[in-house]
Amino acid sequence: MDYKKQVAQSIVSALDGQLEEQVVYEKVEVPKTSKMGDFAFPAFILAKTLHKAPQMIAADLVKNINQENYEKVEAAGPYVNFFLDKSKFSLETLQTVLTEKDHFGDATVGNNGKVPIDMSSPNIAKPISMGHLRSTVIGNALANLLAKTGYQPVKINHLGDWGTQFGKLIEAYKLWGSEEAVKADPINKLLEYYVRFHKEDKEHPELDDEARKWFKKLEDGDEEATKLWQWFRSVSLDSFKHIYDKLGITFDSYKGEAFYNDKMDEVVQILEDKHLLKESQGAEIVDLDKYNLNPALIKKTDGATLYITRDLAAAIYRKRTYDFSQSLYVVGAEQINHFKQLKAVLKEMGFDWSDDIHHIPFGLITLNGKKLSTRSGRVVLLDKVLDDAIDLAKQQIQAKNPDLANADEVAHEVGVGAVIFHDLKNERMNSFDFDLNEVVRFEGETGPYVQYTRARAESILRKTDHQVTVDGLKLADPNAWDTLKQLQNFPDTILRAVKEYEPSIIAKYSLHLAKSFNQYYANSKVLVKDDQLNARLALVKSVSIVLKSSLNLLGVQSPEEM
Repeated sequence: MDYKKQVAQSIVSALDGQLEEQVVYEKVEVPKTSKMGDFAFPAFILAKTLHKAPQMIAADLVKNINQENYEKVEAAGPYVNFFLDKSKFSLETLQTVLTEKDHFGDATVGNNGKVPIDMSSPNIAKPISMGHLRSTVIGNALANLLAKTGYQPVKINHLGDWGTQFGKLIEAYKLWGSEEAVKADPINKLLEYYVRFHKEDKEHPELDDEARKWFKKLEDGDEEATKLWQWFRSVSLDSFKHIYDKLGITFDSYKGEAFYNDKMDEVVQILEDKHLLKESQGAEIVDLDKYNLNPALIKKTDGATLYITRDLAAAIYRKRTYDFSQSLYVVGAEQINHFKQLKAVLKEMGFDWSDDIHHIPFGLITLNGKKLSTRSGRVVLLDKVLDDAIDLAKQQIQAKNPDLANADEVAHEVGVGAVIFHDLKNERMNSFDFDLNEVVRFEGETGPYVQYTRARAESILRKTDHQVTVDGLKLADPNAWDTLKQLQNFPDTILRAVKEYEPSIIAKYSLHLAKSFNQYYANSKVLVKDDQLNARLALVKSVSIVLKSSLNLLGVQSPEEM
């Protein structure tokens, strides 16, 4: 039930319709603490209309409001504070959660619209580093949220399997590489060659010219260049899939930049047909002055294409293939200008669906305050971070619960979940410094804390032989009130997270719910056999259901025991 709407309707009725319901609804607030009520209406917005002091307006409103559906309604200075009927609220909330279970919070706002999500997108021939974590887990969480609200997400790993860096890698391999060394340790060897190239080219700039030639050969289908590229791609994918399995993340498509090689001619042809291409210093550009953007460089002076040419081809392909209602690109904030250009060029080409394309930017992960960089060799391998997190989780589990039957499985769920949760609890535009010891803690604002709270709820339910029913759910315990309100807010929280493309809203919600429930458990005797036992256990079960759903939306597992 929309209790805020109920409050708005009560105010409108007391005002004899002097204000429209939507206006009132937008002004209704949620006080900082439950002691000040569950909802509040600021009466000073009526001062000019009614020519009265706000305190008097608030007092008059209280007299005229039908208080039948409330515990009480009272004036506090210029505010009218509404205290909801706790028994009725608990009955409706707990009954809904227990009946709908994992489907609590489901919505149909997406109308089955398809939403391609461009995410993760590592470069082949390089290891997946911590720098790839954000795009991967933010994209996956958004896919889960979209599916929960009635969309059909399509997770696309747009692999970086094309571009001038492969000219550099081929040149480096030809100069310093060996087939045996690459076969023995593919990704690390290829990374070693790439890093060496960037060190050497500072003193030998002619290496860049050779690299550009190799990439042009690759674009033109040269046999040797193509064979090396296919080999680099194959060994990279094997390595990537091992890490995605560890994260519990799958993809619907691995079509990367190379897939669009034969689709770029059409893009250039459309641009030519619409007289959008202009020559500038031997290169071909699209002028975007009218959008206050720099020109979009479509072809270099040597005829080689750029990222934007392939991204234009990819956008057109995705619209034709999926007829999307939205198309998301979960890519770092440093690419904001690129996506503005992409949308502007598509608009100039006559594709109004470009308005449905959304760049979902995010901040950086740093280590000891320094940006991670493949070129400089300052790489933190994601695979190693996940393994270290699992080991840390295992140590803590052994200390807390040495007899846990499936300790290795739980350690994996807790360690990996901790890394994912830590990323997603940060608002995506915020950068943050990564400290593994802070991440894998069972106390504080961490994933393991939420997982442990859910496991505690399951432990309470195992300690009783009482079967929870949907009858007698009027919970009178005032200690349960904040937890009940948190539960009731879950569906609205999901919708807000989808609207803002912000998984941190769900992570923060789960932390608030966990903290609220732990406070309740510390102050109430749950397993006492009285007439409120079923209602208390229903609250415990509802918290377990919603915490599990919250974690699952983030891509985090939820162990039954820890």
